[in-house]
Amino acid sequence: MGKYYGVMENPDDPGDSPAAQPQREDYYQVANYSSDQSVGYWIKHAYMTLQRQLDLDMQELDLTGMQWGPLWLIRRCRADTVAACAREAGIDTGAMTRMLDRLEAKGLLERTRSVQDRRVVHVHLTERGRDVADRIPACVVRVLNRQLRGFSHDEVRQLLDLLQRFVRNGAAAGCADSACGAHSDPPRP
Repeated sequence: MGKYYGVMENPDDPGDSPAAQPQREDYYQVANYSSDQSVGYWIKHAYMTLQRQLDLDMQELDLTGMQWGPLWLIRRCRADTVAACAREAGIDTGAMTRMLDRLEAKGLLERTRSVQDRRVVHVHLTERGRDVADRIPACVVRVLNRQLRGFSHDEVRQLLDLLQRFVRNGAAAGCADSACGAHSDPPRP
């Protein structure tokens, strides 16, 4: 396989940057564009399928496919405030507050106001929340493995490499900020 189609060896290698790729005609053309052949359509469809499967499997933990993310972020110490949870999950603070309300009602987390800055609300897991969060990876792994049935290990690595390149291309095009919907390091299903 050539470099353009092959698995990337080093994501920091400038040879993998969009500018270093050989010039070619754009894949999509307005004259023959079809949404059912759109990469964006299939990425969104794959995401929705994954979310539905996560919803089903997370039921055993009394969580939805969306609720596991904040618990996992807090458990992995990647977020300790409502604002940080919202930023990492790529949703607004109002939506995150409502989600945390539901998780708090289930006894999985507690919120406390910062002593230094009353505007800041810290979140931490309860003992029950830690127990539930520790069971999340098993659900995620089960769902991902089901979705990847029939893929070889090399194909999974290639899929990851291609998706990471797709994201980097968007960032290089100036869409790395939240206005374009891209966020750094989202919770990983």
